[in-house]
Amino acid sequence: MGLFDGKKGLILGVANDRSIAWAIAKQIMEQGGECGFTHLPDRPDDEKKKNRRRVSKCTDGHEGAKFLIPLDVCNDENIAEVMKTAADTFGKIDFLLHSIAFASLDDLRNDTVETSRDGFKLAMEVSAYSLLAVANAAKDIMSDRASIVTMTYFGGERCVPGYNVMGVCKAALDASMKYAAHDLGPRGIRVNALSAGPLKTLASSAVGAKGMEALYEYMSPIGRNITHEEVGRTGAFLLSDMSDGITGEIMHVDGGYNMMGSPGRLLDKIEAEKQS
Repeated sequence: MGLFDGKKGLILGVANDRSIAWAIAKQIMEQGGECGFTHLPDRPDDEKKKNRRRVSKCTDGHEGAKFLIPLDVCNDENIAEVMKTAADTFGKIDFLLHSIAFASLDDLRNDTVETSRDGFKLAMEVSAYSLLAVANAAKDIMSDRASIVTMTYFGGERCVPGYNVMGVCKAALDASMKYAAHDLGPRGIRVNALSAGPLKTLASSAVGAKGMEALYEYMSPIGRNITHEEVGRTGAFLLSDMSDGITGEIMHVDGGYNMMGSPGRLLDKIEAEKQS
């Protein structure tokens, strides 16, 4: 018997097979769950439908993948259409994974204080407000013990140079998650955030994550970086009934990096290099 037998839900934000959202979805489907997927809308002039094709390469052939449709989180009508598709397909849903963020490359590559006004508005709308928008749209089709999980990062809690405006967005996302957990708690809906260490994903390549894997290897207590599979298992746990006493939390899957108060063993390496 699988952890997700009889469970149904939405996976928002898979970009390709290296997405953390896909690592979580695979765990859910392997444990018997059924998932509806969304993809970033393709431009009308994109005949190859690149965004859809990237995600369909993941979902095609999986018995637990029930549909794949576009989602523009800046469009409330489109969000409502996705929820209607979920309701028509599943009735009630038991989980919702929100793994959506965006900022323009121009703004990400600038110092945070140089972020453009329009760029800030767009980054905040897509990366933070979208959690509130989809949670509000989904609340009436969610079951009594449903779970919502969003993907965050340590750059929203501490300054991580290179993460820039996205760190500001993640701080807003973390706060939005907590307030949503309060608002939806009486309905039995839990809301949490999963904060993963650096992994090679489409998103990480755009936010100055170069070299972070090595830093985490030296600084984390376990002496290594984490894997997609480890994050996938934790995400599935938070979306399952096994975590039914947890809400409003940021769950770190980073080998303990977030709790370190000094560079740890990296100091030993630096000292050894000085003496060599």
